[in-house]
Amino acid sequence: MIEPHYHQNAAELVYCISGAAIVSIFNPFTKEIKNYPIEPGQVANVPQGWWHYEIATENDTHLLAIFDSPTPDVILGSDILKFTPSNVMAHAYCLDETQWKKTIAPVVPSTYIGPPKDCNRVKSTAENQKDQKQQNDPHHEHKNKYMPLNPYPPYRYPNMNPYMNPYGSYY
Repeated sequence: MIEPHYHQNAAELVYCISGAAIVSIFNPFTKEIKNYPIEPGQVANVPQGWWHYEIATENDTHLLAIFDSPTPDVILGSDILKFTPSNVMAHAYCLDETQWKKTIAPVVPSTYIGPPKDCNRVKSTAENQKDQKQQNDPHHEHKNKYMPLNPYPPYRYPNMNPYMNPYGSYY
């Protein structure tokens, strides 16, 4: 997985070379996360400044990131969590500061590709139940574990002319 991040000075095209992935993008206008499954030869467009992340859905997935800036800046979620002072996060979101510090203690700054190798996360009840179902299903390895979450291809927007810029005109 490529950790959640954004590029304040560049848009990004995520091109799938091999394997498969889901590119998830937070739309700041609708306050929704959209998930775009991509396979070899497909591309997902991430507008400049939009929060996003990529998750490989197959082993040996290779993605190519193409930017419209020669030196794209990146703001990583792990850095925001780790470097924002605990008292600021606690005050801004009405949190217990001690609990916040304990919660983010395992976060490694500048992770980029994660989770870290030494991740010992405790699985949720839902994850444990899913694992147990898969162990009991002799055909689970043959099923597609990742169903497309968005019915639209990653390069089109619904009800929109494909030649029109969805974020306004440059002219």
